[in-house]
Amino acid sequence: MIDEFGHQLPKLPPRRPDGHKGDFGRVLVVAGSPAMTGAAYLAAEAAVRGGAGLVTLATARPVHPILAIKLTGPLVRALPATPAGGIAAEAAAEVLELARGADVVALGPGLGMEPATVAFVHALLPAIPVPVVLDADGLNALAQNVDLLAQRPAPTILTPHPGEMGRLLRLDARAVQSGRARVARVVAVPPHVVVVLKGHRTVVAGGQQFYENRTGNAGMATGGSGDVLTGLIAALLGQGLAPFAAAQLGVYLHGAAGDLAAAEVGPISLAATDLLAWLPKAILRHHRNPLLDPARPAAPRA
Repeated sequence: MIDEFGHQLPKLPPRRPDGHKGDFGRVLVVAGSPAMTGAAYLAAEAAVRGGAGLVTLATARPVHPILAIKLTGPLVRALPATPAGGIAAEAAAEVLELARGADVVALGPGLGMEPATVAFVHALLPAIPVPVVLDADGLNALAQNVDLLAQRPAPTILTPHPGEMGRLLRLDARAVQSGRARVARVVAVPPHVVVVLKGHRTVVAGGQQFYENRTGNAGMATGGSGDVLTGLIAALLGQGLAPFAAAQLGVYLHGAAGDLAAAEVGPISLAATDLLAWLPKAILRHHRNPLLDPARPAAPRA
């Protein structure tokens, strides 16, 4: 499919009439802590809205009751917790067992940065055998030991904002912003690594592939927007798209949902939950390809 800016975009494969939930991706979301239950909710719900057949959220035991009540579609698993309520280091073995039954793992939203939780992330990254979408505090934990990225046995999609990217590269955010395409390409050099550098005109880099997104608006600069993107990309991966294609389509649909929401509620009042609400329409429009709709007015000739 060609988007309105002339970019070639992937599409999800059509669903067979006799398909079942196991055919459409098993996504494991590892997220949440007492101060950031919303991040876990948004990532898990975005994976559902993105089309994943089965979503499991693994979160710290103290916040399990909150998320189990709030989420109706995903399964919610309680993990061993630290005294402060974050995910404990000893939870790694349980999460690794869950990951073996998943097609993709989304790791990081709202985890917090307790030393035990950082150790948990460090134990998981080299061991998870399926693709990982790494975001937020997952990226901040990786920044403390970037060599773990090379030890990953499967593809990894990194979704940093400029500050998180700066921590990975030991740069300040201004240096990242002054050369966004170059910086994303540098981090995406290792095989099986795709980088989604978020912000105005989010860029996606992986190997020789590069994409600059043009959907989205300033109203999406709000807490939780990135968590929605994490869950969405994980869902697209789980449905069979290659890592770069999942990231590319994910940022496009994420921005398209934001544009639809902003047209309805305005950029000032736009919230991350509006992205969840408008994501189905963005997906529907993409897969119907309005650019090929005979009812669509023809573009003016140059």
